[in-house]
Amino acid sequence: MVGVGLGLGGVAALGVARVVKGMLVGVGSTDPAAFAGALGVLVGVAALAIYLPARRASRVDPLAALREE
Repeated sequence: MVGVGLGLGGVAALGVARVVKGMLVGVGSTDPAAFAGALGVLVGVAALAIYLPARRASRVDPLAALREE
């Protein structure tokens, strides 16, 4: 899901970058470093959002969780 979102968002960002080209100061509208930085931040946030609940769920005893259901 994260990969699909990043792919579609990247394509959309390239389209929007042409529209806001006049507002960008010191950065080209298709600057690879800016796109890579934004992609890195989004991947980091997604990884953290996946890791924290998974770590918490891994500490629960499976039998105790099944008994509560």
